[in-house]
Amino acid sequence: MDKIIESISTVSHQLQINERKQIMLTGIKKINSFDNEEFLMESVMGMILLKGSDLEIVKLDTHDGNVSIKGKIDSFTYMDDNKKREESFLAKLFK
Repeated sequence: MDKIIESISTVSHQLQINERKQIMLTGIKKINSFDNEEFLMESVMGMILLKGSDLEIVKLDTHDGNVSIKGKIDSFTYMDDNKKREESFLAKLFK
């Protein structure tokens, strides 16, 4: 009888913020959208919304799920799966 051995890879999720100027994340599955003021990312722990100004990707390792972003970091939020991303004031205004 053949035995099937499954390897389970455990990906950890960590973040490190240095002086609100740089953030390093692990366990990132996907970057859904980004610009110089906002990053929306999917991590192993859920959706993450990063807001700031002059944000840009310094390092991106899609194989290991590591991301490094620099700029002025204003907020970092884990979003619940059942809540949709809040619309901006302009998006609501032009509906």
